[in-house]
Amino acid sequence: MDLLTPLETICRLIIRAREMEAQVPSNDTDDEEDPTDSDDPFAVMDDDANEAIEEEISALLDDLGEDQVQEILALAWVGRGTYDASEWTEALEEARDPDSESPVDQLLEMPTLAGYLDAGLAAFDLSCAGIGQLD
Repeated sequence: MDLLTPLETICRLIIRAREMEAQVPSNDTDDEEDPTDSDDPFAVMDDDANEAIEEEISALLDDLGEDQVQEILALAWVGRGTYDASEWTEALEEARDPDSESPVDQLLEMPTLAGYLDAGLAAFDLSCAGIGQLD
């Protein structure tokens, strides 16, 4: 399998997703709605820092071509076990379905995106070892 998306770009996305996943719980003590009642898996996180990282991830994905974002979504699905490596073509076809939710939105809604992408890369004997901060 040859990726359209540079491995370095996927690894940078993994780094940012790990940062988003590592956000600290908010110390907000006001009487607003309980964030654990929200549909947003990151609602209990510190809003300001989380928003900056989420915006950076969105910008990174927005800078990619549509086919590259779809490829990253398919890779995340392989990593999460929705598809296995032998079903790569089917995963790509599903990611390209025009009737589905936006691939960017689907990726941003994955609470363990970094782990899914790591596992997806591993399914194809790829890794971020030696690239950037993932040594």
